[in-house]
Amino acid sequence: MLLNLLLIIVLIICVVTDLKSRKIYNKVIFPSLLLALTLNILFHGWSGLQDSLLGFLLGLGILLIPYMMGGMGAGDVKLLALIGAIMGPAFVFSTTIYIALLGGVFGIVILLVRSGIFQNLKSTITALRGITYGIKPELILKKGLKTKFPYGVAIAGGALLAFFINGVAFL
Repeated sequence: MLLNLLLIIVLIICVVTDLKSRKIYNKVIFPSLLLALTLNILFHGWSGLQDSLLGFLLGLGILLIPYMMGGMGAGDVKLLALIGAIMGPAFVFSTTIYIALLGGVFGIVILLVRSGIFQNLKSTITALRGITYGIKPELILKKGLKTKFPYGVAIAGGALLAFFINGVAFL
């Protein structure tokens, strides 16, 4: 019960800070990690610590390569590792599937909204009409492909989906 509450509180705080300042703060992650390890030891003994550490390593490992390639921030990686430390490896694995789905949906929506999809569509139609008159088409795509978004929101959303759809995973 306390681990579930810890998870929800951490997710809320991280979503707010990620949306507000595009950061997931270490002053939230590290104390929560210490608390997660302690609570898992208290509630589940040494096997709880082992599952917590495995969840931490799995969460860290899943997002480490995208981080190293510049696709996300270190706070995102630490958040998924913390989710694994709180709830364990099975939970972080199912969370990752939901993160990928939500991240894709969020990315498409943001790409469509921020890139000026309607302006790009209008430009494309105009260029295609111009072809009939022998005019060379010139498509002007805006900055949409360079658009970034706070991925901590997708991570928190994936964790909440895993929490409510798959049921609460206890270590």
